[in-house]
Amino acid sequence: MAETQQADTKADRTAARLAHRIGSFSKAHGGAEGQVAYIGQRGARIVLVGEDGAWGDIVAPSYAIAEKAVQKAGITVHEAFDGALAAKVKTGRYEWTRMAGIQVGGPRNR
Repeated sequence: MAETQQADTKADRTAARLAHRIGSFSKAHGGAEGQVAYIGQRGARIVLVGEDGAWGDIVAPSYAIAEKAVQKAGITVHEAFDGALAAKVKTGRYEWTRMAGIQVGGPRNR
């Protein structure tokens, strides 16, 4: 029983830390929306998109903790990273050259 309580307490602290990071991102970018994706044993990825088009992500140790974190942060969470959410992302030269560098014959990212 004590181990379960300690695990719950640790999960709550982790979710609170992640929620604080999400809140900081949201505040810095005029608000934020997100999407939680399961990434296997590594946990879950929380993708954030700010109102100004900035984007970032955070990895949580489990899907349950990720869900708790976005709930505590109070952001809108989408079921999928669909076209409507993706359209809000603004990319710059760095992202375009990096993506092109992955393709055969694309410019190298130096």
